[in-house]
Amino acid sequence: MSGRGFDPGRTAYYTLNGAILVFLLAPIAIVAVFALNPTPYISFPPTGITLRWFEKFFTSGEFMGAFWLSLKVAVIVLVLSMLIGGLCALGLARGNLPGSRVLTAFFMSSLMLPAILTGLALFQLYLLSGIGRPVWGLVMGHTLVAVPYVLRTTLAVLHNFDRRIEEAAAVHGAPPWRVFWEVTLPLIQPGVVAGGIFAFIVSFDQFPISLFLVLPKGETLPVVLFNYMKFDLDGAIAAASMVSILMAVSVVVLLEKVIGLKAYVKL
Repeated sequence: MSGRGFDPGRTAYYTLNGAILVFLLAPIAIVAVFALNPTPYISFPPTGITLRWFEKFFTSGEFMGAFWLSLKVAVIVLVLSMLIGGLCALGLARGNLPGSRVLTAFFMSSLMLPAILTGLALFQLYLLSGIGRPVWGLVMGHTLVAVPYVLRTTLAVLHNFDRRIEEAAAVHGAPPWRVFWEVTLPLIQPGVVAGGIFAFIVSFDQFPISLFLVLPKGETLPVVLFNYMKFDLDGAIAAASMVSILMAVSVVVLLEKVIGLKAYVKL
């Protein structure tokens, strides 16, 4: 049997996808080279390999303080976003609310505005209300832009949800709370957790909102890096960026090991 001949369409398809993949990954590769390069400036080809910039990042009190604050805020935002987004999605999908589409658009509206305008609006609201700029205010700001991700992914699961499974559980005598806990929640879990991944990453890397809501000596990592670049631009910036990238990848890998991301393919 003769082999398949040359297929121009298939070749063009793989070439285009490969070019897009290279375009997306090239910045990460450049950052990685910069983080491992001994010179305090970008040079290619690299003159060697060093971990001095990672050492500078992990031994800097300012960098590490900002890192732990960003991580703490992101974890809280993750939990709040999953709770709020998941419950809102259930209410919109099951509540038979009048104008549910308008309400969905309202909840998603924070993604339509530039984040810098959202940060400015929250900054003015907090000051006019006499709240100031507490850490919980920063958490609320991040949660505002993170909830839509959980809402959208959970609604996607509920859209194809077979309610006959819940009805079968109820017919067999399960009370409503048990139907929700043992049937509904496990089935919508992929959407909630997938949205939670996005919420964590969005919060950890959030810059525009954080810029308005942090205090001096209490800044998140993106804000510290922004201020650092005003006066210096060395490999410590690239090292911090690689730590952020590895943090996001670690979250995805951990969820794959614990839950399994294959359940999210339909999303």
